[in-house]
Amino acid sequence: MALFRRRRKAGVAGSAAASKADLEHLEQFVRSRRGVEALIEPRTTVTETTVILIAHDGEWTRRRIGSPDEARRFGFRLGIPVYDVALVGYPQRMRDYNARRKRAEAG
Repeated sequence: MALFRRRRKAGVAGSAAASKADLEHLEQFVRSRRGVEALIEPRTTVTETTVILIAHDGEWTRRRIGSPDEARRFGFRLGIPVYDVALVGYPQRMRDYNARRKRAEAG
């Protein structure tokens, strides 16, 4: 009897694995760009664990991934370095890329 079972509210983070579409998107990003590195973003109360892939020019993409271990296995399988964003922070090239995009949209 599950009298005291809690229901999960929509939008609250759990430990869901990455979808096949998410993994395919990440793999395509790695294969179509050079110098890609992965950064693991930790799970929060609002979002699942995510991985950001950043190319040599700062272009980036973010998708949900099941866990930090899954992100490390993904990086190992594709031969890219994987870092913990809480330890290394976001690279300057990513901020520069965002600034270039913002200027291009404004002008």
